[in-house]
Amino acid sequence: MNFPSRCILTLAYAWSAVAFGASAGDISKVIGSVRVESGQAARDVSTVNGSVTIGAAATVDQVETVNGSVRIEDRAVLESAETVNGDVTIGDGAEVRDDVETVNGDIIVRTGARVGGSVANVNGNMLIEGASVGGGIETVNADIRVTTGARVAGGIHVEKNNGNGRSWFGKEQDNPRITVEQGAVVEGPLVFEREVDLYVAPGVTLPAVQGVPPKRYTLQ
Repeated sequence: MNFPSRCILTLAYAWSAVAFGASAGDISKVIGSVRVESGQAARDVSTVNGSVTIGAAATVDQVETVNGSVRIEDRAVLESAETVNGDVTIGDGAEVRDDVETVNGDIIVRTGARVGGSVANVNGNMLIEGASVGGGIETVNADIRVTTGARVAGGIHVEKNNGNGRSWFGKEQDNPRITVEQGAVVEGPLVFEREVDLYVAPGVTLPAVQGVPPKRYTLQ
């Protein structure tokens, strides 16, 4: 898992409202949140300390922040979404053509949304809610829930944690919980470099498991 760190943003631009359907070009800040209004088009959208919201049916290229959440509203289309400390939420029918990444934060992909690349974090939970992911799921410590109607191509990869299975405070960490509900599809290998608790609904067929054999439970 490689989390880039384009964390230094060199320019800060003042941003004013742009009419529905118009193009705003690049939008960049150092301090403060950024919102691309519904139906607006923009190129790269970024801030360092603040959240980013992409309005419904808006179209942008890369979305980046360091300390803040990323919210992609229904039917928006963008190339990629990345933060370091914050959640990423992708609304119904939205599309991210490449990767979705956070280090410390939850990732939620709502019904009918599409992610062409991977969905990845280190700490935080993941919900793939009737959505499709084309490049697999990667995590270290996340609980992952793949719901009815979801399709994950590229498999699920849970990487080894930082050493002894304990948190920074010395507390023993729980195994990540991987839940695959009835009617969900996971394609590609399941690669586990640490123990996980795998909950699978009856009738779900999973691909081959590599690495540590998971503790498998039946999801009623």
